[in-house]
Amino acid sequence: MIYDRHPELQSKWSKSFWARGYYVETIGNVTDEAVQRYIKEQAEETRKDEMRSTTF
Repeated sequence: MIYDRHPELQSKWSKSFWARGYYVETIGNVTDEAVQRYIKEQAEETRKDEMRSTTF
């Protein structure tokens, strides 16, 4: 639908708007420490994925 309304965007993003594996949701009653730990763990997973993709 976006490309129908804005065809000039097709070449800009190669039909990809979102990164693989990311999910967003409100956090409700979660401590700041839990959020920080989650962010740290996600950053570590991203680094591992990048290392795996560059070794091939």
